[in-house]
Amino acid sequence: MRISIRSFALPVFAMIAALGGCTTVKSTGDALFGPGLAEAQLTPRNSTYRDLLNLPTPKGKILAAVYSFRDQTGQYKPSPNSSFSTAVTQGGASMLMDVLNESGWFIPLEREGLQNLLTERKIIRAALAKPDTPANNNIPLPSLVAANILLEGGVVAYDTNIRTGGAGARYFGIGLDDQYRVDQVTVNLRAVDIRSGRVLHSVLTSKTVYSKAISADVYRFVSFRRLLEMEAGTTTNEPAQLAMLSAMESAVIHLIAEGIVNNSWALANPEDINNPVLQYYLNESTHIM
Repeated sequence: MRISIRSFALPVFAMIAALGGCTTVKSTGDALFGPGLAEAQLTPRNSTYRDLLNLPTPKGKILAAVYSFRDQTGQYKPSPNSSFSTAVTQGGASMLMDVLNESGWFIPLEREGLQNLLTERKIIRAALAKPDTPANNNIPLPSLVAANILLEGGVVAYDTNIRTGGAGARYFGIGLDDQYRVDQVTVNLRAVDIRSGRVLHSVLTSKTVYSKAISADVYRFVSFRRLLEMEAGTTTNEPAQLAMLSAMESAVIHLIAEGIVNNSWALANPEDINNPVLQYYLNESTHIM
């Protein structure tokens, strides 16, 4: 039986186009396979960010200091990546400062770059003693604001391949394969009383990092000594830093909720304890394996 290569190849090309997504064209006219170039944009966020923005108003914002939020996992990216490249971002403190600011419950104080801040203040004080002091330097400096609480913690675990799986099928030289992998990142966040050093609240939150690969291939003789061989595929990897950011957002919300229940801080309106976001996080229980 002879198979027409034209009638056979068209569905295959359609399958490859569907897997590969849209084709974009650069200004030079060269075609690109895949999503193509994209403009810079604000970092996308997960659903925990929406919960963070929907928190009720506090009675008063909390002055919080963050000195560091270290990578405590000791994990490096798997080969063939560089053995010197860490599995999680080293900018945890910067990400946590953004989360605290977006929550509306905290006034984050700059502590990670404290030495730079102190150096600038020394420059201003030195300029005050001169007669030709610039206008922006002729006002005496106030003291730095002290924090009410110290937020400590870090990325405590990054576990790879906690779940893997896949499925595939092949018929008459045409195959389709689907595989997935699940990693997990865990962060710890704790609030420390500045005056006593007592740990007021401590939470552990985890977020999965999902990766998926789909591939299709064709390997078939379409006529005598005429072999048709085609393959296409796409891989989607959830960015580890977005998973880490989501885990931080969840940790901050849990910290706020626990503090409200234990009277460490208060709501502007006590009735807001029935807020759906707060109730969801207050009723979330630790899963026992």
